[in-house]
Amino acid sequence: MAVGILGTKLGMTRIFDSEGNAVPVTVVRAGPCPITQIKTIEKEGYNSIQLGYGEIKEKNLNRPEKGHLQKAGVGAVRHLREFRVADVSQYKLGQTLDVSQFQVGQLIDVIGTSIGRGFAGYQKRHHFGRGPMSHGSKNHRLPGSVGAGTTPGRVFPGMRMAGRMGGKRVTVKKLTLFDIDVENHLLIIKGAVPGKPGSLVSVVPAKLVGRPKQGQ
Repeated sequence: MAVGILGTKLGMTRIFDSEGNAVPVTVVRAGPCPITQIKTIEKEGYNSIQLGYGEIKEKNLNRPEKGHLQKAGVGAVRHLREFRVADVSQYKLGQTLDVSQFQVGQLIDVIGTSIGRGFAGYQKRHHFGRGPMSHGSKNHRLPGSVGAGTTPGRVFPGMRMAGRMGGKRVTVKKLTLFDIDVENHLLIIKGAVPGKPGSLVSVVPAKLVGRPKQGQ
């Protein structure tokens, strides 16, 4: 069973399928990712493996990070991420995971940081409608009322207003793996994934949760 993997978003392009249809895809360079730590239920309370990814000079690591990686027999890595697994017996420290664990046509979830848009108005940020555009209207892009004055006499937390947009953790679910290039460590994913080119993404198998059948 495939576990998650870390990668770098390279950008988007299009590929023609066997029927001649143009398919928009995102190219992700994923792995190879060495296993830097194994956590078990007996010791940590849950099963997971920690993967490392990315190159970095050893001088840029602090002493705890160097000791952590030396214990696993792994060189300097830039990123560390955990992935939950049901059984850790099939993994060992220093083992390297790559894109060969995935299959073409498999459904995956991609986790990344969305592109920051800076300070945005409520129409762009929350997709609100505009006011009347006719002559005399003074409410083209204004936010309008945000709450009653006397009662409660304040604005409730969470009110959708203008503010910083983007730059948040985003998960795009159930994307399809269009193709895999094992030699060059590339995942060709159908559709768009969060983040700008060069950003870190996590690719994990999609959790398929369906409705239970009658009688179950």
